[in-house]
Amino acid sequence: MIARDAALEVETVENDPVPMRVRASGEWTFAGLKTRREEILRSIEDLRRTPPSRVAWDMTPITELDDTGALWLLRASRGVSEVEASAQQREILDRVSQGSRVRIAMERPIDPYAPAVAIGEAAMRFGVHLRDATALLGRLVLEALALARRPRDTPFRELSAGVFRAGVAALPVTMLVGFLVGIVLTYLSALQLKRYGADLLVINIVGVGVVRELGPMLASIIAAGRSGSAMTAQLGVMRVTEEIEALQVMGVSVITRLVLPKVIALAIALPLVTFCTDLAALAGAMLVSRYTLGIAPEAFLEALPRAVETINFWIGIGKSAAFGFAVAFVACHYGLRVLPNTDSLASGVTRSVVAAITIVIILDAIFAILLRNVG
Repeated sequence: MIARDAALEVETVENDPVPMRVRASGEWTFAGLKTRREEILRSIEDLRRTPPSRVAWDMTPITELDDTGALWLLRASRGVSEVEASAQQREILDRVSQGSRVRIAMERPIDPYAPAVAIGEAAMRFGVHLRDATALLGRLVLEALALARRPRDTPFRELSAGVFRAGVAALPVTMLVGFLVGIVLTYLSALQLKRYGADLLVINIVGVGVVRELGPMLASIIAAGRSGSAMTAQLGVMRVTEEIEALQVMGVSVITRLVLPKVIALAIALPLVTFCTDLAALAGAMLVSRYTLGIAPEAFLEALPRAVETINFWIGIGKSAAFGFAVAFVACHYGLRVLPNTDSLASGVTRSVVAAITIVIILDAIFAILLRNVG
């Protein structure tokens, strides 16, 4: 079968109420319109100059019609009341007509107040988060004081499980990362120090940097991505499945049973994880020092206590406890804000990890400023 291109014939009848007869024929498809596109467009433009009441359309000679051709015909015959078409053609025309009524969202004009509005909305969202976080912190303090008066009600099982999951289970990953960071940091420092013959200073740089800054930061960031996301997901799933509401109906304190054990567990576990991360990083530094700078492990271990004061170690451990509390607190805050749907759960976990890492970096900067003259 030979394909026929789309064609448009216009016939004028004198002394007729509808003097202009338009006959569409051929294949009104994307391929059929492509060949005579310009010619048909000019004919349609000429037809638009004539009032629709003086035009009649005959579409029955069309052999094939698709959505593209139907859209062209609808635009050309807009307002015309006398249209002759087959039942199949009318079905396609009606479907395309309904689809064309859907408004396409146009680009909004530039709003000069948009930046101010965005800043205001962000400030309002931050205010809501700050209000809810303050309320959650207050409830945590009250529940902790109540447990101090009733030690038997302390959820030791949840607490020990949290310490295991956030501490022991996280050691392989954090120690591996610490070992690799120690290797990289020592290698880069050694390249620079060898130029000036200050090879032994690598122990000072790596020791203080790892024990005071990198160890707590690495452990906290990994905890935020690993333990924090798990806490948010657990509370979020309980919110989706309405388990939290069930606990509240039974009179069980959600803060005591779910939030407080997680916060305390991570605040206890993270200093221990940081200590192991420090050891792994220093082991990597010792390895690189042996083969890059020729510093024997015995000399490295002997010089390390002189290079790193004890106060630096305790600062790192104290920062780790604060970071652990912050990570768990942010994770629980976002977990309790999850709505009962899967989309909210996914976005809540993502925001929890991002917010926890941001809080850790901000706290580290604050500690660095406050403790700049210590150690």
